[in-house]
Amino acid sequence: MSSPTSKPSSESSTKEDTSAPPAPSHGYESPAAGQSIRRKFYLLINYTPKRCRYNPEKPFGFSMALNLLFGFAATFTVANLYYNHPILNKLADDFHVNQERVSLIPTLAQAGYAGGLLCLCPLGDHFKRRPFVLLLVWFTATAWIGLCITDSFPIFIFLTFLTSLTTVTPQLMLPLVGDLAPPHRRASALSIVVSGLLLGILIARVLSGVLTNFTSWRNIYWLALALQYLILILLWFFLPDYPSTNPDGLNYFKMLWSIISMLFKHPVLVQACLVGFCTSSTFTSYWTTLTFLLSSPPYDYSSLTIGLFALIGIFAMCFGPPYSRLVIDKIVPLYSVIFGEFICITGIIIGTYTGTFTVAGSIIQAFMIDLGLQTSQIANRTAIYAIEPKARNRVNTAYMVSVFCGQLVGTSVGNTLYARGGWIRSGSASVGFIGLALVFCFAKGPREKGWVGWRGGWGIRRTDLGPNRSSGNQDEEKAADDPADSAIDDESAREKTLNEMAAEAIRQETQDPKPKEEK
Repeated sequence: MSSPTSKPSSESSTKEDTSAPPAPSHGYESPAAGQSIRRKFYLLINYTPKRCRYNPEKPFGFSMALNLLFGFAATFTVANLYYNHPILNKLADDFHVNQERVSLIPTLAQAGYAGGLLCLCPLGDHFKRRPFVLLLVWFTATAWIGLCITDSFPIFIFLTFLTSLTTVTPQLMLPLVGDLAPPHRRASALSIVVSGLLLGILIARVLSGVLTNFTSWRNIYWLALALQYLILILLWFFLPDYPSTNPDGLNYFKMLWSIISMLFKHPVLVQACLVGFCTSSTFTSYWTTLTFLLSSPPYDYSSLTIGLFALIGIFAMCFGPPYSRLVIDKIVPLYSVIFGEFICITGIIIGTYTGTFTVAGSIIQAFMIDLGLQTSQIANRTAIYAIEPKARNRVNTAYMVSVFCGQLVGTSVGNTLYARGGWIRSGSASVGFIGLALVFCFAKGPREKGWVGWRGGWGIRRTDLGPNRSSGNQDEEKAADDPADSAIDDESAREKTLNEMAAEAIRQETQDPKPKEEK
């Protein structure tokens, strides 16, 4: 028989047990016990707001607002690579290094970006892109703080390389646009993001040159830091959580090898890569040598005035989205590529052979080369994103590596030829590059399945969108812009039809038969 005191003793021991610390959770920590910073960060990056969660029964509608967000993110992400270009002399003075040493900054930035294209972009076919993109933007922004505060040149160039390595998020967004946008709107959707990329290259030079001319060079880096965190916040709230295109996983090295194998399988991709290489070389050659031309007689313009020339290219990019909507979305991409190349070569010829005695030639060339490059790139991307939907990031990597190599070659060739023969010689090389691009365009027709030839027809209209799409049926295009909007429009149409039928029945009952006969 238990004593009366045993019960209270048991209760007190129970209280002591319940107040004791919880047993180890073997890697899982409850909210009451608190979570590590690493765990909280992981949950924050992977958390998706309800509006952004993927639902296969109700696919995302690719709205204009989301498209503009992608374009904004592309602009001020790629700009990170180019803020240093107009202020290299200021950086050399501040870090007490010579011109040769300070040139390592843009060189390592380009090298880091190339590494990101090759090593990180293919992973977009493996991971879910929302957390992957958010992680890269966060890392870039956080590492950028070091660029704003460091006084050490070795640390500055190391962080420049590191942040450039992860500044490839626009190249992950472009294939995502290809996944989200309907086929009949893909070119116009891509044009907004591509315009953002080219805009970032130019606007970085303008902002950096103007701000540094009146304040410290560090202020442009602080501004870039704020923009990166703003992009991170906006993407966290609005970037859709699109599933991985290869949920079963891919071997990383096989992924890299598949990029090379694609070049032997798809003639369209090879054609786009070769044209992109030649066209992008003229872009960087022009903008590099333009500084030498305008800073020497007969112009002798200041650095600020030269920087403002980028506004001409920015104005040209405003034409890209409407042209894509009205033309590229409805005709075979190759014809738009050819048209873009003719715009480029016309502008280059005018600028090259008149630019030494009138600034109007350089202005015309700036406008036409940017417009032609944009037209060509958008059309090329429209064509290549259709070949392997589950490997769009790797397809984009192959294309962008060729474009990047073209930019490097254009810079090197343009500077070398300008040093040896001046503006006309470097511009003549650009004419040759565009001529070679046109050769690649005409070597393979739009419906040719092989590597060379024009078999399959010369038709201009796209046939992959169906007869109504290719003929420009605006009502159907509007209905298909967004599956949710399409369902609402269908329901509204049915309701409107029923109301009209009811009104007609009432009219027939209340009016005399004469109007019915006249009808």
